[in-house]
Amino acid sequence: MITAYSLNESGVKIDTLGVEDTLPTGCIWLDVVEPEEAEREWLDQYFVEEVPDTEDLDEIEATSRFFTDKDGLHILSLFPHRAGKDIRNINVSFNLRKNILITLRDDEVGLFRLVRNYLKRQQIEVQAPLEIMIRLFTAKVDYLADLLEEVYESLEEASQMALRDDSGERDEVLKNITVQEDFNGQIRLNLMDSQRSMRFLARNSRSLMDDAQLTEVKEMLRDIDSLMPHTSFLFDKINFLMDATMGFSNLEQSRIIKIFSIAAVVFLPPTVIASAYGMNFRVMPELEWAFGYPMALAMMVASAASTYLFFKLKGWL
Repeated sequence: MITAYSLNESGVKIDTLGVEDTLPTGCIWLDVVEPEEAEREWLDQYFVEEVPDTEDLDEIEATSRFFTDKDGLHILSLFPHRAGKDIRNINVSFNLRKNILITLRDDEVGLFRLVRNYLKRQQIEVQAPLEIMIRLFTAKVDYLADLLEEVYESLEEASQMALRDDSGERDEVLKNITVQEDFNGQIRLNLMDSQRSMRFLARNSRSLMDDAQLTEVKEMLRDIDSLMPHTSFLFDKINFLMDATMGFSNLEQSRIIKIFSIAAVVFLPPTVIASAYGMNFRVMPELEWAFGYPMALAMMVASAASTYLFFKLKGWL
């Protein structure tokens, strides 16, 4: 799908284009999502260099993610997309030129829909392609901050559940902690990627950027710097909660094993007595004695009780 954003007297006009259409007059943003082969061929007419493909979007080395060429400035950046309870990172290719911004991605991103709605309702005003790019990254950093707050809240709840005596909740706690660790890792990765993207933008787009935009980018970088220590703290908290929860689980298992061990020792003397009187020897005086059977039962009960009392006095129970 190809979407064009054009400036007019009333604000920003949004059009969905087909391969038979041309760029509208005053187009400052061209957003391409999951392009088919025909759409890539249509897009090729607006590129001097090659149009990025799926393999290009998945590159991780810095020289492939941040560079300039005849088409202008290129930034390949991760954007978080939430689908239900899962968060996925989606690579978005930005090609910034003096008169247009071209974005290319292989999947939908919620933050792009958010900025689209803001533009449609005229809740934000843009006059240049660079302003759109800055708005997208600002929305990204704000969203990552909100996700960090959610991780904080989830870990607080997990810590309270981990300290309860209900061992049945611990499996759910461990699952929740694992999910939050993955969320925190993806948030940190997005923040680091945004930091590199904005630094590259600030260094290489001075001719397109005025003082107000440069100030906005610097403020965004300060926000990212302030959020990075939070992710480090959350990693420490997650590791502590994981160790604490596993420790409580191990203690619970140790108590169970202790009970079985004590039970086995308590019933060991009665077993010895029962084994002795279960032997088939001809000369066993107690076999002819009328009180032999009650005496054997009494000995077994007394041996078990004395073993139990010994453990109790020692404080092992």
